[in-house]
Amino acid sequence: MEQQPRVYPNAAPFNLEAGPGAAGGGGVYPPLPTHHGPSANHQQQQQQQLGGGTGAHSWVGNDANTLLVVAALITTLTYQLGTSIPGGYWQQDTTSAGRDGKPPVTYRAGDPIMRDLHRPRYWVFMGASWVGFASSMVMTLSLLVRMPVGSRHVRWSFAVAYSSLVLTFVVSQPKTHLSVDIIVWLAVLALLWAVVSLHPDRRARAIRDLCCDGRET
Repeated sequence: MEQQPRVYPNAAPFNLEAGPGAAGGGGVYPPLPTHHGPSANHQQQQQQQLGGGTGAHSWVGNDANTLLVVAALITTLTYQLGTSIPGGYWQQDTTSAGRDGKPPVTYRAGDPIMRDLHRPRYWVFMGASWVGFASSMVMTLSLLVRMPVGSRHVRWSFAVAYSSLVLTFVVSQPKTHLSVDIIVWLAVLALLWAVVSLHPDRRARAIRDLCCDGRET
């Protein structure tokens, strides 16, 4: 019987009459190519280094699409805050009476009242809204270019953008001291960074130490 032409020149002849176990039989096939890639353990180690642990209760367990929605919401809120100054705007030109030997001041219609009457608080408020707006955009761009969820760009921009909402809120309250408002913002920023960076076990241990030490006897 005439042999079939060989596809692989160096391979043994393909014999149709031979059994699967015979030399050159139809049961012998070329080995499939193997793909070498990072192992699952290596990927888990990278995620632990980037996001402080793995699993549903860690930062890297968040879905990138969900974080994109969060970043878009923060961008919308900070934009709205930057265009809606607390206290409103002067409805008409208003001239204030001079005090302590100072000449009268005329406030123009359309100018923010907070800027004219509480200038330091106004600039802190505007700075917080702009920082939050820029940080949320950095977070959005980082996720759109497929940066890992556990990367510092994503985590840090989230912490700064989210804490800026707290700063704009406390600064908009006229009866609080400005230095206290900034201290509150720094505390919230440190708390957010710890939450998104610490391993879940360390985070649970820290919360237990802070909240339950006083109750243990």
